Amino acid sequence: MASSKPPAAELEVGGRTVKITNPDRVYFSARDETKLDLAHYYLDVADGITRALYERPCMLHRFPTGTDGEKVHQKRLPHGAPDWVETVRVTFPRYARTADELCVTEPAMVVWAVQMSTVEFHPWNSRRADVEKPDEWRIDLDPGTECDFARVQRVAGVAHEVLDELGAVGWPKTSGGNGLHVYVRIGAEHGFGDLRRAALAFAREVERRTDDATTTWWRKDRDPSKVFVDYNQNTRDHTIAAAYSVRGNPEGTVSTPVRWEEIDDVDPRDFTIATVPARYAELGDLHAGIDDAVFSIAPLLEWADRDEKQGAETPPEPEA
Repeated sequence: MASSKPPAAELEVGGRTVKITNPDRVYFSARDETKLDLAHYYLDVADGITRALYERPCMLHRFPTGTDGEKVHQKRLPHGAPDWVETVRVTFPRYARTADELCVTEPAMVVWAVQMSTVEFHPWNSRRADVEKPDEWRIDLDPGTECDFARVQRVAGVAHEVLDELGAVGWPKTSGGNGLHVYVRIGAEHGFGDLRRAALAFAREVERRTDDATTTWWRKDRDPSKVFVDYNQNTRDHTIAAAYSVRGNPEGTVSTPVRWEEIDDVDPRDFTIATVPARYAELGDLHAGIDDAVFSIAPLLEWADRDEKQGAETPPEPEA
């Protein structure tokens, strides 16, 4: 009896052949987009997603039956990887164990991860040369449950103002949900503890300048109508979706780089696997210059010292 299982698709990616099994499986039910559609999306933005992940330990969010089904958080490389898929070993001192995580260096590795049912890519903000020294400061503008996106947009404007005053170049993107992220390239000179202190000092400065923002650590104490400037995303082993990462929802929204001048008018729901490829073809990777704009966090550490001398408490680190 002939099998009803659809044949696998074979994609040529940078001189490698990557097989996509179950290519017709629906991954995004809003428009019935499939696993193969997802693979083609990542090929369309190949340079951008590879740049965002390059040589970073990467946690995978896998959806074996599509985004309406179970999500699997995968730190260790899934079994069955071809020998050209690269990894980096990271340690988890709290649990006294290690994991070999995916370490993307070429687009074929991204497409192979899709074959393994990966939808979301969550890289560390450090690279494999020294995973304990982050080179990316991440500003996460996280709206409360009663906060509208207009407030997120206003806080982004204040964050941009502070970055300009510091002489730091920020690279904004949508989160793929209701928030915004801003990345800043930094020198890999400090540990995660220093970076979190610096990020908290920046967040406090934003909070001083606008009633729309909060740095309150405990969720139960936070005003749900405000934007949490989440400095905790710079804690070791805390990750957020990469630029160009699809998010695990039925609409297939995408964490999409935007220009600062777009933020006042942007609607994150407009960026999906159906729309971002055309935008990318027109604009290219809006984060392409990030590695050329390195900022020293020394001024932020001075702010942190000042705040602590004035009695500001450093909140406890969240658990990994």
